[in-house]
Amino acid sequence: MHDSAQIHAEALVIDGHADTPQRFVDDGWSFPDALGAGMLNLEAARTGNLAAEFFAIWAEPREWRGRYAHRTLQLIDGVYEQLRKHPATMRLGLTPSDIVQAHRDKVFCVLLGIEGGHSIEADLGLLRMYHRLGVRYMTLTWSNTNEWADSSGDMEDPAVTHHGGLTGFGRDVVRAMNRLGMMVDVSHVADATFWDVLQTTHAPIIASHSSARALTDSTRNLTDEQLRAVATNDGVVMVNFYPSFIDERWSKGWSATRAEREMLYAAAAAAFHERGEPVPYTVPLAVDRAFYAEHLRDTLPLAPFSALIDHIDHVAQVAGIDHIGLGSDFDGFPILPEGLRSAADLPKITAALYERGYTAEQLGKLLGGNLLRVFGEVQAEAAKE
Repeated sequence: MHDSAQIHAEALVIDGHADTPQRFVDDGWSFPDALGAGMLNLEAARTGNLAAEFFAIWAEPREWRGRYAHRTLQLIDGVYEQLRKHPATMRLGLTPSDIVQAHRDKVFCVLLGIEGGHSIEADLGLLRMYHRLGVRYMTLTWSNTNEWADSSGDMEDPAVTHHGGLTGFGRDVVRAMNRLGMMVDVSHVADATFWDVLQTTHAPIIASHSSARALTDSTRNLTDEQLRAVATNDGVVMVNFYPSFIDERWSKGWSATRAEREMLYAAAAAAFHERGEPVPYTVPLAVDRAFYAEHLRDTLPLAPFSALIDHIDHVAQVAGIDHIGLGSDFDGFPILPEGLRSAADLPKITAALYERGYTAEQLGKLLGGNLLRVFGEVQAEAAKE
């Protein structure tokens, strides 16, 4: 008879998305260091039995305009520097078997995923170079529409030129990723882009950090129709932990303070802009945390832990147990739901799902097995080329 703690301890746990690399580059922080304000470090990963993490390589599109490839390479280098400094505890993963071997060796497996197709600067040569450097998925857009794919983040902005989904070049990007064995990630894309991707790809796709729109009405989340389509494609949807995507009450309450927070962001950014420097993402995150502590703690309670479990459960029910995973988005937003402080708390998710009747086999798939399978299928499809 298993209990949830044993199930979690025996599972190969893989998280689909964390924004931790910016801490390496902008803050001079190291993965074995104390957690500080972050959500993921080596100790938290070990405590939470997190075996492997896809580190998001994200070039913030406003601060790094005109230098997207530069920033992308800077962040990849930041990860490589961590690997160089800590070879006994961290290892780069390029294949599913690398993840399995690192887990056997009790070494944390680091994987790379680019967040935002603007990083390739509309150049397939850059895409191929990133793959050579170890990038194994790319989120086709971030919240910004790029030259070849529409994003869910700016569809209401009349100043942005949209394409109606993917352009012809965008379809070439998807096909090139299929050839390389790089997973196509549809988190952040507009609905039209999502459907164009499914018409174009001949390999399974992923949503590295997206939740369920049926439960929380955000364009960042996937509809039930989309969830079923990912399942038909044999892909995997990894649920995001960000409160704004999993709890309607939190989303509305937090969004209502945006104007106030925007002014605080501008004030915090002023010194960087005066020096002609991009503003590190940790700056607005710190503003958000301080604002919540000072102004909202009593009136906007944390998103309930049960909301996250509801989203995981919904995706599993609609897409099927073979098409669900975890995509925390650790370090990509300011405040976690109640009961979660860091990756150390991942066993709580397993416990809650076990309480809802999930079996050891089902939890093994959800915690990492499904992503491992899709990763392998994408690489096997590329090997046929």
